[in-house]
Amino acid sequence: MPSLNAHSPIPLYHQLADWLLAGIRTGEYSIGSRIPSEPELARTFGIGRPTVRQATDRLIRMRRLERRRGSGTFVIDPPEQVDLFSLAGTMASFQRGGIDVRTRLVKRPRLVRVGSDPENPFANRDAYHLIRLSRLRRDPVLLEEIYLDPELFPGLETVSLAGRSLSQLVDEQFHLRPDTADQNFRIHEPDPERAKRLGLASDEVALLVKRFLHFPDAPNAIYAELYCRTDQLVFSQRLSGPEAMANHENSTDGEVHDG
Repeated sequence: MPSLNAHSPIPLYHQLADWLLAGIRTGEYSIGSRIPSEPELARTFGIGRPTVRQATDRLIRMRRLERRRGSGTFVIDPPEQVDLFSLAGTMASFQRGGIDVRTRLVKRPRLVRVGSDPENPFANRDAYHLIRLSRLRRDPVLLEEIYLDPELFPGLETVSLAGRSLSQLVDEQFHLRPDTADQNFRIHEPDPERAKRLGLASDEVALLVKRFLHFPDAPNAIYAELYCRTDQLVFSQRLSGPEAMANHENSTDGEVHDG
């Protein structure tokens, strides 16, 4: 008989969620199958139904289970994930996750005069600007608008981006690598042009990530606005180490800052 450790500092609902997750990973509960009902799990483990509900709610938030009214709780195929906080670049994040995403330039790099935007570090001055769109299979999932410091990346408009990610270009062509970064998250309703590129209806929203990449002696040398469709991918941020966790815990207004 399976059992939970009532004397463990790990909450019972967390132990049960881990037990269920192990069953999913080993194939005991395959994709599409129904897990035991709440009363069954409560009897099996000798715990209350609220504890069982907490465990299944945890796995639902992790997108490993789905509750279907009148039918039960079922194992679902977890959505693909990409870590948006990779300093090596968004494309590297897709590749590490084994996600086959095709990216094309919507607008090639060109020098522009940036308008008055209090969040854009290049506001009211010149910057290189480019736009690229990523698709998962045929569906658009990520629209990136990127600004680069023309003093740090001179002649960018003449450099070929074919077959190279932006991070590869910065590394190989300009011999630079970012050392820290900040980014914040918000829910955003894109304007009609961006919504059209992402394949969104006029009243649909996207996850907007504003990213600031810092280089040695050159803070905010790259600024990017990432418009993410979350119905196709789960966009995540991995935090590790006490400093990162402290930054996460001290963030405010629904934003996550990490450096």
